[in-house]
Amino acid sequence: MHAQDEYFRSGEARLRYRDEGAGPPLVLIHGWTLDLEVWNPQAAALGASFRIVRYDRRGFGLSEGAPGIAADLEDLARLFDHLGLGAPTLVGLSQGARVALAYALRQPDRVAGLVLDGPPDEVGDPAAAGDEDFSIAEYRALVRDRGVDAFRDSWRAHPLMRLYGSNPTAAELIGRMLARYPARDLQGPSGVPPPPVGPSALARFAKPVLVVNGEFDTPIRRRAGEALARALPRAERVVLPGAGHLPNLDNSNAYNEAIQAFLRRQTRVAA
Repeated sequence: MHAQDEYFRSGEARLRYRDEGAGPPLVLIHGWTLDLEVWNPQAAALGASFRIVRYDRRGFGLSEGAPGIAADLEDLARLFDHLGLGAPTLVGLSQGARVALAYALRQPDRVAGLVLDGPPDEVGDPAAAGDEDFSIAEYRALVRDRGVDAFRDSWRAHPLMRLYGSNPTAAELIGRMLARYPARDLQGPSGVPPPPVGPSALARFAKPVLVVNGEFDTPIRRRAGEALARALPRAERVVLPGAGHLPNLDNSNAYNEAIQAFLRRQTRVAA
């Protein structure tokens, strides 16, 4: 049984969140087209040891507003203040990893550490860069010409959304989240993606980081994970077997254990 939905205001937007469990705080940040329910397996498994806070990013799930990374950073700061979180560990999935890293670089004293799962290229490494994962322009055209449902069908078949396990609950969960995705970012003004952070800024980040990829994540995301782990001075990297770009659903037991082991190591180091 999961915590009930609650809401907080960030500027003009009303954003959904859930706050459950007890212990050191973890803030879980979902990826593109998803929402807070992607973290159901983690909330169920980790809530006995950690305070689990997860939320629908602006413009996703049941949250209001127009999506955008700059707004994400302001929303995250307001969520911290609203809940009195201090300096939690941030866990970011895919595009959510970009949000987590950008916030941590801007406010390093307000985070204890990072888990960056399937991150996009943040180093500017030519081997990890490119547009081979997907084309926003093509998806915007698909929504314009054939509607949001056509996009949902196409995106669900994309390698970044593929599940390699046989858990029907995970497949049903993805279907529910995609049905809620309002596609505001594919119908409003076209935004400019943020440039990679670059190695010099990453080299100055002194907090512990765990970089995660699934064994069957896309080649560009695996290369991006490798490059990011090399660029961050206190980074570890783990590749989870039998999982694609959504290892928290594909192999949730291994995913949860990797996070717990990482946090236990950091606790010992701090002591």
